[in-house]
Amino acid sequence: MATNRQYYLDNLKVWLTVLVVFHHAGQAYGNGGGWAYTPSNPAEFLPWLGNFFSVNAGFFMGLYFLISGYFVPGSYDKYGGKTFVRKKLVRLGIPLLVMGALLSILSGKFETGHMWFVESLLVFCLLYALYRRFFPPIHSSSRQPAFWVLLLIGLVMGIGSFFIRQLSPQDHWIWPFGIIPLPMEPAHYLQYVMLFVLGILSRRLGWLEKMSDRLGASSLTIGLLLALGIYLRGDGAWSAFVWRWFGIYESLLCVFLCTGLLWLFRRFLNHTTPFLQWCSAQSYGAYIFHMLLMLLLQAATDTIWMGALGKFLFIGLVTSFAAFTLTWLLRLIPAVRKVI
Repeated sequence: MATNRQYYLDNLKVWLTVLVVFHHAGQAYGNGGGWAYTPSNPAEFLPWLGNFFSVNAGFFMGLYFLISGYFVPGSYDKYGGKTFVRKKLVRLGIPLLVMGALLSILSGKFETGHMWFVESLLVFCLLYALYRRFFPPIHSSSRQPAFWVLLLIGLVMGIGSFFIRQLSPQDHWIWPFGIIPLPMEPAHYLQYVMLFVLGILSRRLGWLEKMSDRLGASSLTIGLLLALGIYLRGDGAWSAFVWRWFGIYESLLCVFLCTGLLWLFRRFLNHTTPFLQWCSAQSYGAYIFHMLLMLLLQAATDTIWMGALGKFLFIGLVTSFAAFTLTWLLRLIPAVRKVI
């Protein structure tokens, strides 16, 4: 696959990283679950952020896993099993240990915070390496992805998520079997596993490259309409329907919105500039460092009134700039550059 055909994935990862920053920025100013900082001024609250959180949680980490899975087969083929595992242990394991230790010291308890994604991705990569020791790679196919395949994936994911949420509702985090230090949210974990595998299959079958404009545009339209349905649900019958079947609704949103965004970026943003290349190089480190920078910034600006919306936008923008810039500075150190 030519390098220029992957620019859209780099650009999409940058966009996702900034979206994660704004998602976390909003948690202090909306009903987004537990957050380490709470504004001293109760007027700094935006009710609509609940829908923003709901739509984001429905797809953005799953899309991260899909993109990550897409690059795994090529990396394994290029380096072989031992080198592949070693590189993943360095690139994923070292940041996990360092940031996990820092978060644990600051919180006074074992804590991985947002690094749960890095930890899960490391586990998935190691499981893939184990799989490849015993099974050959899947060969490419001439078939294009079909709408009914996406619908089937969404329904399987949705029905599974629906039943999982009967036992473990959304935002309920556990350690597997109560002892394995792998924090996970069962309500969304099936989505993450399936999309990581879908990323691997997409690379082997060439689905991202073969996706037609018709399928991509229709998927994006469906995904955006489902997202809009969350923003417009209100408190009536529609809201009750969405909440009743949210595991299925969210999974369909996830599959179609992820597919649509991949098509959108491939179709219109499959190019690069020096600035976009710079952002892409820093995006992984920005994800790692943004949370601590954000908490410091939120505490430092706690008594400064900007309005609820102004504070949310200010924290998101400044943290994004600071996280990308800090990563760039740290990557000037050769040893750090090998890791992030």
